[in-house]
Amino acid sequence: MKFADLGLSEELLKSVADAGYDEPTPIQAQAIPPVLMMKDIIGIAQTGTGKTASFVLPMIDILAHGRSRARMPRSLILEPTRELAAQVAENFEKYGKNHNLSMALLIGGVSMGDQIKALEKGVDVLIATPGRLMDLFDRGRILMSGCELLVIDEADRMLDMGFIPDIESICSKLPATRQTMLFSATMPPPIKKLSDQFLNNPKYIEVSRPATANTSIEQSLIEVAPKGKRKLIVDLLDNEGVETAIIFCNRKTEVRDLCESLRKDGFDAGQIHGDMDQSSRLAELDRFKSGEINILCASDVAARGLDIKGVSHVINYDIPWHPDDYIHRIGRTGRAGATGIAITFITRSDAEHVDSIQKLTGMKIAVRKERQAKSGNRPADKADAKAAPAKPADAKPAAAEAKAERDDKPKRTRRDDRAKTPRQEVQNKPAPDRKAASEKPAVVPNSDDADDGWNGPMPSFLGAKLSR
Repeated sequence: MKFADLGLSEELLKSVADAGYDEPTPIQAQAIPPVLMMKDIIGIAQTGTGKTASFVLPMIDILAHGRSRARMPRSLILEPTRELAAQVAENFEKYGKNHNLSMALLIGGVSMGDQIKALEKGVDVLIATPGRLMDLFDRGRILMSGCELLVIDEADRMLDMGFIPDIESICSKLPATRQTMLFSATMPPPIKKLSDQFLNNPKYIEVSRPATANTSIEQSLIEVAPKGKRKLIVDLLDNEGVETAIIFCNRKTEVRDLCESLRKDGFDAGQIHGDMDQSSRLAELDRFKSGEINILCASDVAARGLDIKGVSHVINYDIPWHPDDYIHRIGRTGRAGATGIAITFITRSDAEHVDSIQKLTGMKIAVRKERQAKSGNRPADKADAKAAPAKPADAKPAAAEAKAERDDKPKRTRRDDRAKTPRQEVQNKPAPDRKAASEKPAVVPNSDDADDGWNGPMPSFLGAKLSR
């Protein structure tokens, strides 16, 4: 099937062809015709399937006829995160270049003044996160009575982030006769209840079993002690043929600490997490996309929807707390038919999380134990360590061989011309002059490991007494 078979306009087909696409993905092929027929739909598709274009393309043709009015958007797309909203906006700009449609992006972390000005002019497409939308609505800056088309994207992520009450409130303010599309990777009961409440006889489209992992991604687990993760990540980045990688951590503080540690070790690393303002987050993403940095340390704010081409590895520094997040994290690699590698660090306490992920994905993920000895981490079982065959000293890692054979273009993970790191400066600092140090008395505070009393030169009167 070709895009030309889906009923899209000639102008839109030209934009799609200019973007380099000819054949639709399964979700696009099944969703676009009913959307053009103004039907409500529920789309269940895993990440990386082209879901965004399945509603952006038909919306452009639907909205091509009509006129926008001040503060009354004609359509609304709700996204759970700023990054996803910005990415949908990029899709509208790319595919709608041959149409005269106006668009506004309502997200937190940026100036509200410019957003209000855009609304005052009138917009055909409003892309928003629930929080900023509700804020502007409460201020009287938006009228929802003219919205004819609603898209609720990443509905299960909305549920995880606690946005369902906001979604219900927003839906209640829209016209009852609107067209509604709901997209989600999974369909938990609260999302099913939401769809029953606000969609009218929707067409159900499912292109794959919910929460299945991309089969083009090579997945593995590596057992490691909690204190051995830093050493292991450096070992992997040096020896696994990593070209570009996203490293996921559960906590924002861990993202910051890991990024700083990798930079000190000479890697071109950046970071993205929820504590950063929007401009900083977008700047880091642009650096990663352009190749200025090739390692991105991230929290789950980057786990869903971000379409970054050429990510060779996804590394779960921490195993995700929710099994659905595992699917979305590893989906940042192996996109658009390419292959990818996903590696997850696990500790003794992660057994329950591993079981939940394997139950959700319906597959058993291989455990790599040989990396433990190389990274200096003690195996969980001494018997396993004794039974493990010794690796020949001259054996090259398979990933390193594949990397060497891939092409002649030089690749680097660490900076080629890095400056001395603080750790190196400490190691290379000359030893202090003990004679000079001894000339200056010092007092050692009392502690359980130190004797009480004077620690400086012996006073002359005390020496005279001792000589007696």
